Amino acid sequence: MSAPFTTRLANGIGEIVLDRPPVNALDSRGWLDLAAAVDAMNADPAVRVLILRAEGRGFCAGVDIKELQAHPERIVAVNRGNWETFRAIHRGRVPVIAAAHGFVLGGGIGICGAADIVLLSDCATLGVPEVDRGAMGAGAHLGRLLPLQTVRRMYFTGEPVSALEAARLGGIEAVLPRAELAAAARALAAKIAAKSPAMIALAKESLNGVEATDLERAYRWEQGFTAQAYLMEDSRKTRDAFVATGGRADFGARE
Repeated sequence: MSAPFTTRLANGIGEIVLDRPPVNALDSRGWLDLAAAVDAMNADPAVRVLILRAEGRGFCAGVDIKELQAHPERIVAVNRGNWETFRAIHRGRVPVIAAAHGFVLGGGIGICGAADIVLLSDCATLGVPEVDRGAMGAGAHLGRLLPLQTVRRMYFTGEPVSALEAARLGGIEAVLPRAELAAAARALAAKIAAKSPAMIALAKESLNGVEATDLERAYRWEQGFTAQAYLMEDSRKTRDAFVATGGRADFGARE
């Protein structure tokens, strides 16, 4: 099976473009491959800045719940793939710009929350429907984008926020028409790529070091509760219900 994304490099700007129809939900192999691709970009001296964006209906719907229903033992691999992807984005050498459109859910929140700069299309919505899918996770990364009480309200209700509301509340750089999103990300990336790579790498490491929390440790804490949830009957029932509807409860209103 081909990777659920494409990669490209031009003028010091690397791009990873998610493209796994219908909703860019990655399976365990896909998350591990994505982590490896981000690590490869960070290891390439020709890359000065990285853009993560997507094709299709939305940016990323997170993990492939159908895979986990068929193979629940793969939760360990999925957790590892998520953790490695977000670590590579957050701790990597180069600045990462996430340019997201449509639905940004679960692992999509992790990508954006781990990134250095986030651009959203005006059609984007951010959500953490984890409770309704019998899992945990994404709270640590959403906390880098939105205030604490907003994160908890979103988590407890499963209700998303719009791009404009997210920008009003927190750390969104800009909200743009979808047709302008990729170009805006490249224009911003070009400004960073023109700087000294050594200085930018040092700046990113310095800024990571003064963050209030250890993002990777906080996310690992959350993942432990995902593993615990998967042992519960309530978790199985919510995942069964999600698979039975084909995910329409999450995506139908935002296509």
